[in-house]
Amino acid sequence: MDTPVPDLTSVIPIEQMKGDCEEDTKLLQSMFTEATEYLESLKWFPGADAWYFGYGVGGVLAVFLAHLKTPTKTGDTWVWVVVGDIPSAYLDVCCYTKKTSEALQAYCMVMEDWANAVKNNQDTSDKYPVGVAPTQEHASMLRSRINFIRKNIINQV
Repeated sequence: MDTPVPDLTSVIPIEQMKGDCEEDTKLLQSMFTEATEYLESLKWFPGADAWYFGYGVGGVLAVFLAHLKTPTKTGDTWVWVVVGDIPSAYLDVCCYTKKTSEALQAYCMVMEDWANAVKNNQDTSDKYPVGVAPTQEHASMLRSRINFIRKNIINQV
């Protein structure tokens, strides 16, 4: 089974990651550590043999791409990781997330699905785990961040 391959022209090897200034670069390096620790905390994660940087604003949001050492049970060999002042999440590379901007769009959809379920007092157990209590306040905060990403970031990626 062939697994989808991301558009590697939308990312750079992690070793080449640089921010707009020295402070931004340090923040992005810290966010890369956060991304690796996040994936390593997941039971299914087989380790990564390559990492790429897609986009980031130090301390706010960063998107990374990991090439997995071995395929997951579902056959995935690539995952996007989104971290920052938002809930961390991973997204499998599939037909609609080959580019960094598409990964961010998918992130927004997944997080919005959770926020909408909370807003409508629905069960969130079948939604992507966000890592916070499903309260109206958390849903509102997340919706605000999603709107910011859509309005100010995705078009810059």
